[in-house]
Amino acid sequence: MYILLLSIHGLIRGNGLELGRDADTGGQTLYVVDLARALAERDDVDQVDLVTRRIVDPAVSGDYAEPVEPLSQKARILRIDAGPDEYIPKERLWDHLDGFMDNLVTTLNAGGRMPDLIHSHYADAGYVGVRLSNLLGVPLVHTGHSLGRDKRQRLLSAGVSEETINQTYHMDRRVDAEEEVLAGADLVIASTNHEIDEQYGLYDYYQPGRMAVIPPGTDLSRFYPPASSVSTRGDPPSVVPDQIRRFLQDPDKPLILALSRADARKNNQTLLEAYGESDDLRETANLLIVAGNRDDIRDLDEGARSVLTELLIGIDAYNLYGRVAMPKHLPQDQVAELYRLAAERGGIFVNPALTEPFGLTLLEAAASGLPLVATENGGPVDIIGNCDNGILVDPLDKAAIAQALLKLLTDPKRYRRMRDNGVVKVREHYSWPAHAERYLGRAKPLLKRHEPIPLAPKRGKRYRDRALFTDIDQSLLGDAEGIRQFVTAMHGHRKCATFGIATGRRLDTALAELKRHSIPHPDVLITSLGTEIHYAPRLARDQYWNEHIDYLWRPATVLRVLSEFPGLEPQPKREQTHFKVSYHYDPDQPPDIEELTSLLRSRDVTANLIQSFGRFLDVVPSRASKGQALRYVAQRWGIPLERILVAGGSGADEDMMRGNTLAVVVANRHGEELSQLADLERIYFAGQPYALGILEAVDHYDFFGSCELPTTGS
Repeated sequence: MYILLLSIHGLIRGNGLELGRDADTGGQTLYVVDLARALAERDDVDQVDLVTRRIVDPAVSGDYAEPVEPLSQKARILRIDAGPDEYIPKERLWDHLDGFMDNLVTTLNAGGRMPDLIHSHYADAGYVGVRLSNLLGVPLVHTGHSLGRDKRQRLLSAGVSEETINQTYHMDRRVDAEEEVLAGADLVIASTNHEIDEQYGLYDYYQPGRMAVIPPGTDLSRFYPPASSVSTRGDPPSVVPDQIRRFLQDPDKPLILALSRADARKNNQTLLEAYGESDDLRETANLLIVAGNRDDIRDLDEGARSVLTELLIGIDAYNLYGRVAMPKHLPQDQVAELYRLAAERGGIFVNPALTEPFGLTLLEAAASGLPLVATENGGPVDIIGNCDNGILVDPLDKAAIAQALLKLLTDPKRYRRMRDNGVVKVREHYSWPAHAERYLGRAKPLLKRHEPIPLAPKRGKRYRDRALFTDIDQSLLGDAEGIRQFVTAMHGHRKCATFGIATGRRLDTALAELKRHSIPHPDVLITSLGTEIHYAPRLARDQYWNEHIDYLWRPATVLRVLSEFPGLEPQPKREQTHFKVSYHYDPDQPPDIEELTSLLRSRDVTANLIQSFGRFLDVVPSRASKGQALRYVAQRWGIPLERILVAGGSGADEDMMRGNTLAVVVANRHGEELSQLADLERIYFAGQPYALGILEAVDHYDFFGSCELPTTGS
């Protein structure tokens, strides 16, 4: 198998992961790197590529600018260009994901082999994963790590307004991407049952039958107990690092260790208060809080700055100087040694988070010989349930947190039992080899349900150096002089440029309209909103495309479900096809697409809903659209997307324009449709309408000026 892991945001590299640097460099980055290495160790896996965004930014390490980084003999990191060079938070990535997808396909084509399985991590990778899976016809596995609906609920409960949430986190786009990936994924992997029930259960496309609990592993070659406990290794005793020792009056006391990002949800403030308000706890142990890495608190984002400031105020308020350490830096390669240091001194690892989706640090600490005190909300329930190595607490109950810590610190027999249980049971339940075994046991059967599209063959004579695709209505037609000039231009460059149509019309009406305006037959016709593809000169139908988009398509259910929705009137039978269910609607009362989509998802229907011209609603298979059909043609025939100019004027054209294609929105576009594309690169808003607007874009891009004639025998 060739497995492709997608983890787009964050700073990812093979060594020295900057965990806790910001909200995008949490446990997920470690998870995907370890998963790639673990899968690559298998004899039944040929190659694992972990794909992320390439970052060229003097503010971060040059490691993140390297296009390829080996992880092991059969695993590597591939970095793909998308958006600005600099490092940006995941909330600003959405408009660049289509370009990421197109650049990734180019890289895969250059490599000569397509993946057998795609595994997306987090919502942004899910957005790309759905489209890549649809294009290539290979199975999609998804892991959410954290989910938007759950985050939205927590923010609303904290008093943040819906408007602020959307402006700050682009939550609507994130949740829509999550719904789409849940609808399209063949398998969703969660770390705990709590994650499935309490987080995925909030979604319209919640399908427990497609979900599996496969908890991540931990690297047992790095995380193991010190020689002074149950370890058989001969490592020398750990020495308290200077950056910790300088905080503590008595550094040999047991250590209560908390390790997380500087995030309010990690709830370290409550832990500090529990420690500060317990005389017994202060006398018994020191508290070590590692809350990410920082140089200057003032340079951090508002959330991290607020958390660290509150912790420093708490240390002062409870006069905890000499008892609490909060170092500014802890390199990732020192984390394992820190766990062993705490274990040597009879310490405890504590996770007081308000909710914890899983808790990789809990596994690392347990494998290193530390008993646990952890939140009762989320993944720790499963971990402590499986390992019997700690105490669950209400994260808002300071007295309960202090009492649990003291129970372990003052009862040597209980401490040893939970310490030893953790070391043994983590190896049994949470090793990476065991994870990889279960993972592939669930993933391999998925391959039988898909038929990948063939790699691009050698191009025939009609597939030239570049291609121009345009819609018919509201784009090409509407001005007689413009049509005349357009036809002349295409005739003059037909040897080097392919001419294509992408329309919502049926094939017969599209051909009739072209003939009526003396427009020559296109080389490629994408019709019925991307559900049919025909090739000149004999208008040969691409039967494989129809088989490809038929995946999970249920038109009878679409008709039945939408018949219940008011305000939709079916279009005449001649406009309906097996792959397109079409409606009229009142432009003064447009349907709520989100509501319609939710209704279909609640009936287990995956589909694309496309509004256009302010009065048409079409429902097509999830793998079909103008943009997906265009990319399929480009993929099959080896036409670089960067050399395809697409023209449109309605909402049905949007996904054709996003990504790496050159695009033009003609001046006569329908209403405000496509206005959301105004700030995107590679999309030109013409000053002229119809065909004249297309020709304006041809000049803008110098599209024909750089055209190369095919070589002899091409």
